[in-house]
Amino acid sequence: MISGKKISLILPTLNEAEGLGYLKEKIPSSIDEVLIVDGDSRDKTREIAESFGWKVVVEKRHGYGRAYKTGFEQSQGDIIATADADGTYPVEDIEFLVQELLTADLDFISCSRFPLKDSQSMNGLNQVGNLMITWAAQVLWLHPFSDILSGMWVFRRSVLSQLVLKSDNWNFSEEIKLRAYEALKDKFKEIQISYRNRLGETKLMPWKVGWENILYMIGMRLRARNEII
Repeated sequence: MISGKKISLILPTLNEAEGLGYLKEKIPSSIDEVLIVDGDSRDKTREIAESFGWKVVVEKRHGYGRAYKTGFEQSQGDIIATADADGTYPVEDIEFLVQELLTADLDFISCSRFPLKDSQSMNGLNQVGNLMITWAAQVLWLHPFSDILSGMWVFRRSVLSQLVLKSDNWNFSEEIKLRAYEALKDKFKEIQISYRNRLGETKLMPWKVGWENILYMIGMRLRARNEII
C-alpha cells in the first residue's frame, strides 16, 4: 500500500511458468495484490503462482483484452498496474510509477518502451512494427504518442467507468490508452521505462497483429466521426 492506496498488479498468462520466479524477485513488497489471469495454461503457471500466494483466476475465453477485463473485475486495488508475465517490463518500478501518479495528480500512466534503452531488448522487426503502429496513432489522434502498444500501465481504478473498452483481443492494448487519452487529457501521461528480452516463447504473429491494430484504430476514428455526424 502506498499513501493509503491499495495496489493490484494484473498479469495475463498463457504458459508463462518460465518467467514467474524472475518476476517474484522483482515485484515490490508494497504491491497488495498480484492477480494472475490465466488462459488455461498447460504448463505449471497456475501452480507456481499459487505457491507464491498470488491470486489466480482462470479465463478460458480467449483474448488479451478479455483477460484484462476479467482482471479489472476480479482485482481489489484502488490503483491498478499491469505488465506481461514474461519478464520484459520493469515491475520493480511500480512503486515509483504509483508515486508519480499520485504526486502529479495523474489518472493514467502509460509506460513507454521507446526510445529503447537497450537496443538489443527487441528485435528489429518488432521495433519497426511498434513504431509504425504508434505513428498511425499519432496521425489519427494528432498526439505525439511514443508507444501505443506498451503492455505496462498504472492507473486509478476510478477511471474505468469513463472508458468504453470493446476489444477482447490484442487491439485492447492501444484501445485502453487511446480511450484514456480522449477521456482524461492532461491527466494521461507517458513515462519512459526500461525493457528486457522476454523469457519463454512469444505468442504473437507480428505482421498479422500489426495490421489488425492499425485497422482497429482506423475503425475507432471512423466510428467516432459517424457519432459526431
